[in-house]
Amino acid sequence: MNKRVFLLLLILCLSTSIVLVKDNIPKSTTLINVHIIGPNKIGPLPAVPVPVDNPQTAQKILLGKQLYFDTRLSIDNSESCASCHDPAMGWSDKGPTSKGVKSQVGPRRAPPVSNAAYFPLQFWDGRAETLEDQAIGPIANPKEMGNTHENMLKTLNSVPGYVEEFKLVFGKTPITVSQVALAIAAFERTVVTTDSLFDRYVKGDTQGSLSPLEQKGLEIFNGKGHCTACHWGANFSDGRFHNIGEKNKPPMEEDEGRYKVTKDKNDMRAFKTPTVRDASLRAPYMHNGQQKTLQDVVDLYNEGGGHDDSDMDPLMVPLGLSNGEIEALIAFMKVGLKSLNEEAADVKPIPQSELPK
Repeated sequence: MNKRVFLLLLILCLSTSIVLVKDNIPKSTTLINVHIIGPNKIGPLPAVPVPVDNPQTAQKILLGKQLYFDTRLSIDNSESCASCHDPAMGWSDKGPTSKGVKSQVGPRRAPPVSNAAYFPLQFWDGRAETLEDQAIGPIANPKEMGNTHENMLKTLNSVPGYVEEFKLVFGKTPITVSQVALAIAAFERTVVTTDSLFDRYVKGDTQGSLSPLEQKGLEIFNGKGHCTACHWGANFSDGRFHNIGEKNKPPMEEDEGRYKVTKDKNDMRAFKTPTVRDASLRAPYMHNGQQKTLQDVVDLYNEGGGHDDSDMDPLMVPLGLSNGEIEALIAFMKVGLKSLNEEAADVKPIPQSELPK
């Protein structure tokens, strides 16, 4: 082989390697197709996944809980994380969509904080990759807490009690945005709603768990109801994004959903599958709060979703459920999936008078 041919082959091999390396650069998590996840069987929740760069400690969790309930993170001391993610309302709010500072109405319903740690992406449209990213987003949203991160830090750094606690947890001051995010996310990872009648049933407790009607509802959920097409896994959600034909009705503006993040036409008006755990506590339903009851939700799915959206997910098909089957399915979701663990179901807000001073 002459020298010229050898050099040409060497250049070709090197260029191919460069292309392969470039193609292997991972995409941002928010742009990864979450259809690579699962499916998994429904069942009890596993241990909460905890990132290596934010280990759980008792002091950090307490600090995060204090921040979660502190209205001083908002611009006018009127809103806290709990204003829209209220433990008494299934870690969401009364809706139909959420209100922020100056009673401004947001375009979407607050997704629940409970079990959020199990989702691969956060928010209805998946724009945040982690709980840490999610935790600080609303603070600077003009329709939510209406603040700036700079002003929030100025407030927190002026509170001696917070400065002392942050130094204890993170070993340094002044307080940073990253530290605030780490602390709030640590608390949110403790909000796990489990120990439902369903969990007891699948663990073998056939006496003090699901009633015959609720067992029938579980059977329909797994079968004819087609629910596990999207609501699978221990958190009863695939973590994916679907267009179920639930368009916003006037006077609400159109919401492009996941498409706004990915610019993929297949994501037009697609929203993340919510968990069904504790769904009975979180009426009204969907990203826009347009479905007032679980009966309305089941009716929507039984009809095959909305019928005026050409981009609707092909998984949406008429179900043909009878009234008795609908009754059983709702009973399973309403009673069988209601959390019985007090540490998450009965979290009490920290009064403002007991927060750091």
